[in-house]
Amino acid sequence: MGCRAVDCRGPLTATATATGAAGAGTETCDVAIIGAGVEGLAAAWALARRQAGRIVVLERGTVGSGFTAKSSGILRCHYGVRSLAAMAWKSLEVLENAGTVLDADIGHRRAGYLVGVGPDNVAPLAANVAMQQTLGIDAGLIGATEVAAMLPAAHLDDFAAFAYEPHGGFADGYQTAAAFAGAARRLGVTIRQGAPVVALDPVPPGVQVTLTNGERLQAGTVVVAAGPWTGPLVAPLGIDLPLRTQREQLMVVAPGVDLPAPPVLSDLVSLQYVRLWQAGTDGRGTRLLVGNSDHHAPEWSDPDHYSDAPEDEPLVAAVGKFGHRFPSLADAGLESSYAGCYDVTPDYNPVIGPAPVAGVVLCTGFSGHGFKISPAVGELVADLVVKGASGDPDVPETDFRLERFAAGQPLVSPHPYAGAGEMR
Repeated sequence: MGCRAVDCRGPLTATATATGAAGAGTETCDVAIIGAGVEGLAAAWALARRQAGRIVVLERGTVGSGFTAKSSGILRCHYGVRSLAAMAWKSLEVLENAGTVLDADIGHRRAGYLVGVGPDNVAPLAANVAMQQTLGIDAGLIGATEVAAMLPAAHLDDFAAFAYEPHGGFADGYQTAAAFAGAARRLGVTIRQGAPVVALDPVPPGVQVTLTNGERLQAGTVVVAAGPWTGPLVAPLGIDLPLRTQREQLMVVAPGVDLPAPPVLSDLVSLQYVRLWQAGTDGRGTRLLVGNSDHHAPEWSDPDHYSDAPEDEPLVAAVGKFGHRFPSLADAGLESSYAGCYDVTPDYNPVIGPAPVAGVVLCTGFSGHGFKISPAVGELVADLVVKGASGDPDVPETDFRLERFAAGQPLVSPHPYAGAGEMR
């Protein structure tokens, strides 16, 4: 899909219409979004709903082809950072009702979300749930007897407390990206696939975007939502973005029996998470997706050259943790394993806000949280582009500013979990 003159001309803002500095014939748009993952597309949809002018999304591959497609897709509001909890709760309304709101099936399933902690984390759990309840989140503490009924195959003796969200669950990352793309296109957004960006240049009154084929696009504002590729793209502008790529390996486990549909489990004792991957309804039996929540020793990787193949050491550790939590599943077997990457900041929370270069907005560093908060991320980006500030008092834009790192003010929970602080 090309961004030809007929696509990008029209009633543009003042910043996008002054193209003299960019050169005659350069195409113009009000907003260019780099990256067609779930966050970039949610931002495109939100901006289009605000009638923010001509919007073009530039994607190096295809819609959702980055790490969005490898997301575990878990939906939860259990955060210790208030603004993130608020974003997850507001996003849930969109994702639960995607069939109506986005006119698409995103594979959503309301399974419930359960988090279990050991003795050291009982007080933080209670404090975080109390904070979540002040936002209207449907969450509460529950007892081991209720948990045993939900997870009859689980060993629970080393847990000291549990919290539960009945609205928790999961959806499919790729389907969600495609749903946002379809909704955005219906509102006039142009999405260009196979359009890698190689350079950004301040060309007043906006930013000039250069593609690998030499084509240039002049935008009033550029939103960089390119995941782990954001850092190299903005570095030539003098933007110091503390972003690294962390590889994580996941397992698909055949439990050996058809289990009753389990809630999503966040196990903050063994530091793993488990969700239903496939229900036992098609002759193949139940499958579970098992991921790692232990970030003490991250595996830093190159997002373009990381191994998708299973590696023995993390696989053995993951199998051991799963066996500890579900000892009664004696016939469980590893069906497959794959890897994906997170774009990680030092505090494991995103950067969403203006860069120290006029006309550039950063939307990156989601550290594994991006899928579940994506609709609210889109709203915040739209607020920043259109109004220059968040319109939601529960989601102050200052929480996500880039400058917090240089200022020594990381975005962290006031009640972190010992041993699992990245849970946030």
